[in-house]
Amino acid sequence: MYIRAEAIILSVRAHGEHGAVVRALTEADGLQAGYVRGGRSRAMRPILQPANLVLGEWRARTEEQLPGLTVELIHSRAPMFGEPLPAAAFEWATALTASVLPEGQPYPHVHDALDGVLGAIEAAPAARGWAVALVRYELLLLAELGFGLDLERCAATGATQELHFVSPKSGTAVSRIGAAGYENRLLRLPPFLTLGGAAEWGDILDGLKLTGHFLERDLLIGKSADVIAARARLVDRLKRAVA
Repeated sequence: MYIRAEAIILSVRAHGEHGAVVRALTEADGLQAGYVRGGRSRAMRPILQPANLVLGEWRARTEEQLPGLTVELIHSRAPMFGEPLPAAAFEWATALTASVLPEGQPYPHVHDALDGVLGAIEAAPAARGWAVALVRYELLLLAELGFGLDLERCAATGATQELHFVSPKSGTAVSRIGAAGYENRLLRLPPFLTLGGAAEWGDILDGLKLTGHFLERDLLIGKSADVIAARARLVDRLKRAVA
């Protein structure tokens, strides 16, 4: 088994006294895990930072063996971890991806979208510049893994206009008329998810509430509590920044 590819570092777990098991996302070969010798050393820690872009080489004698991995840094996002909001966003986006994608299956749309989100977080001067992209990334993950939401027509009336809500059970949009009397049982559908364009903070937080409901229900069941905690930290920091 041999793979040589650019990859986005997603997670790093200590293994043994000095090594680390690293999971990284490639475009053509999907999520790949590998053992990095000396991965916990002072020299390697800045390279093996989630969100960094590296050139990785995975080698193993058999398909069942955990490959050895060597990495060469292509682009570092480590300096952004000094800023609380970008750090929380990097942590959540990479932890989510690492926890829900199956290994060895290509998801090129997910790879490209994650690279775009991480780049937006790095480049945007304010969180509102990348928060919309993060919500859209979460929706894409749900869709790519078979839990996509239907935001094109109303579940109750079939209408395609004035879609203001989403059913928390079916994941289908509901129009203003179709939701009459049941608004408090539904999730709000922010306009930017159907109409595009910029979004106010209230819409962004509604979008995160929407995607968060379906992520926890459909993708994060039985996953590490640390993954869910990473999202809670991000949403809390965004709310405090808005306030």
